[in-house]
Amino acid sequence: MEKKQRKKVKNPMSETESNDLDDISCLFFQKGIMGLFLLISIFSLLLRVAVSLHSYSGAGTPPKFGDFEAQRHWMEITTNLPIKDWYFNTTNNDLSYWGLDYPPLTAYQSYFHGLFLKHFDPNSVSLFTSRGYETHFGKLLMRWTVLSSDLLIFFPAVLYFVLVYYGGNRSGGNKSDVAWHIAVILINPCLILTDHGHFQYNCISLGLTLGAVAAVLSQKDLLACVLFCLSLNHKQVLSRLAPFERGIYEDYVANFWCCTSVLIKWKRLFTTNSLRFLSLVATILTFLPSMIQQIWSPSSKGFLYGLLNSSLAFYLFSFQVHEKSILLPLLPATLLAMELPGVLSMLLMHSALLSMFPLLCRDKMAVPYMALYMLSILLYLAPCGKQHIKRHLSRSMITFSIVISYLCSLVLHIIYLTIRPPEKYPFLFEAMIMNFCFSHFLAFTVYTNAKQWMLSRQSTSRDKEKKLN
Repeated sequence: MEKKQRKKVKNPMSETESNDLDDISCLFFQKGIMGLFLLISIFSLLLRVAVSLHSYSGAGTPPKFGDFEAQRHWMEITTNLPIKDWYFNTTNNDLSYWGLDYPPLTAYQSYFHGLFLKHFDPNSVSLFTSRGYETHFGKLLMRWTVLSSDLLIFFPAVLYFVLVYYGGNRSGGNKSDVAWHIAVILINPCLILTDHGHFQYNCISLGLTLGAVAAVLSQKDLLACVLFCLSLNHKQVLSRLAPFERGIYEDYVANFWCCTSVLIKWKRLFTTNSLRFLSLVATILTFLPSMIQQIWSPSSKGFLYGLLNSSLAFYLFSFQVHEKSILLPLLPATLLAMELPGVLSMLLMHSALLSMFPLLCRDKMAVPYMALYMLSILLYLAPCGKQHIKRHLSRSMITFSIVISYLCSLVLHIIYLTIRPPEKYPFLFEAMIMNFCFSHFLAFTVYTNAKQWMLSRQSTSRDKEKKLN
């Protein structure tokens, strides 16, 4: 009896019995899941390559260009200067020109990628003379660094998560369900457009985070700690961790402070210190219910919901949020794709994409944006995704709301692309898009918090059944 109980606790994703990773791997090979994973991975990789053929942040826009130049410049700095000079202003390192302000793992990543560029195209990372370097070969090498990072870190992390998640849930999904879930995680249009279009390396930090999540679910605590610490040491900024000098928001982003600034002029009414305190309190109060639920009734599903709700809380209410920060809540949302109603998953992805639309338009990426936007809709309308949606479309009111939401989104896209805003309000359309998306994110946060608390009720009812038996 004790052995059985130990087995049940060992794999937190299982409600019946657990298996080690060797058994899970055998199960996957027998059912052909590994073959499906490889096929989906190849398709996902081709999508990334296709997006990387388009423009990027700051293309041909001196003097500072954009994120592409920032990443290239860090490779230039790390491969030409001693480690002690990487983070400090010197005659050879002007911090006012894309100074390296990310943690050490980003610096070492830049160093190794810089060695790769230096080997094949030394001019692309030569000190001072490589600023604004945009040759065709140089851009190919830069794109390859992101593709290889994605392939070596994010893709294996997805496989690890799926093996753990479905290995402990034998009855949790058939082959088509698993394949669809893999596709939802790998074909995340926001991540693809940000990393392989706009140009960043979120695939590294998110891949490490995903690996840590899978390790937690398989109760490999030491591995989870190592991977999560590596993730924090890759993407959490140093001097920009709390950029208070910029105010509570800088660009148009679909969070509370930016969207309500239409009515409440936060920057005029409150000091930076007051806004800092307000944002801290609002963020804590928003993720507190989720944290309390996990302490009260811990579970693996609750853990995933906790990740989703806490990341949404930070996106909606914390200080100085960037539009690309939506990638953080999107990761646990895709992991919970089989648990959340398909309708809500689709609406969240659609809102996240729309919130990034102005940024991607500035990068001249409207074409890949539209292509991936349509692909994401097709993914949810695929046989498995469609069944998942139909299960939650019984109420006509829900269907009506979804239709209205998509029509409004279509109108906003058309307005932004075809109509010039009034001179008095040059960012009017951005504000309209952000308020529209914020309303969706806020509703989604309320729903997922309620969903997490329902897990406690389910756990209590199961305990009662066990006592009766």
